[in-house]
Amino acid sequence: MLDIKKIRAISFDLDDTLWPIWPTIERAEARLLQWLAEHAPRTAALCAQPEALREIRMSMNTLRPDLLHDMSALRRESIRLALTRAGDDSALAEPAFDVFFAARQDVIFYDDALPALELLSKRFPMAAISNGNADVQRVGLGRYFPHAFSAHVLGVAKPDMRIFHAASNALGVQPNEVLHVGDDAHLDVVGALGAGMQTVWLNRDAEAWVHGVPSPHLVVGNLLELCEALSE
Repeated sequence: MLDIKKIRAISFDLDDTLWPIWPTIERAEARLLQWLAEHAPRTAALCAQPEALREIRMSMNTLRPDLLHDMSALRRESIRLALTRAGDDSALAEPAFDVFFAARQDVIFYDDALPALELLSKRFPMAAISNGNADVQRVGLGRYFPHAFSAHVLGVAKPDMRIFHAASNALGVQPNEVLHVGDDAHLDVVGALGAGMQTVWLNRDAEAWVHGVPSPHLVVGNLLELCEALSE
């Protein structure tokens, strides 16, 4: 159960908490394929099916384990691998990635996301914590998140407590004074609990909690429920 009196700051996950990630990635991959069709048609043919592009992307997890905390680098190198396999110029990986990355920032927020951020940012300093490569400035959330922490910058990813502690340090509070909000039961909730934070599991699909104890301090189906809980 939340101890509201102790909360002095809030941290938020981004992907699948404030917007659905897979529709975003699908749109970005479609835009990438359009670009490849113009500039690297053999690669476009190789990656004509989204599954092919993702197979190459996933293979990079094995080929480049040193990049596992850097989604941008993994995506860039997967494009380079596709270009190489198709016999196109591998140097096109840089501009091709730029096209993908720009489209990846074109997110469609859940209906409750912006109203909740507007309400909560008036009461609490806030930070974003993400394993992904969304840019809070480019997606239009910079005014809510003056502090944003990503795995590729810090070199550690959720559920590692160090990324959570980096956020609490930047917010100028102790970890137990931060409320972390996220959709991923393991990465967000278990991770933030291990870091000593209070936690909110954003459980939009009403899934069962299977991680034993400790459990989330609060479970909500949308972010406006969180706002209501914090107003009590």
